[in-house]
Amino acid sequence: MTTTVIERKWHTTAEVADMLGFGLSKTKMLVLTGEIRSVKVGRNRRILPAWVDEYVARVASGAEGWAA
Repeated sequence: MTTTVIERKWHTTAEVADMLGFGLSKTKMLVLTGEIRSVKVGRNRRILPAWVDEYVARVASGAEGWAA
């Protein structure tokens, strides 16, 4: 018997907040300001995994020149 695993295609704002270690309010603000891209599906916001990666890469690239 073969088991098929279906990967999630979208994340909720709450899931993204948890992934990033941010509070829900901060994550919603990042979505509202366009820092993290999202689409509206009905009354809900959904975020592609690639968009989360895009945000992290953008923030990390800004920190490259930082020295402790």
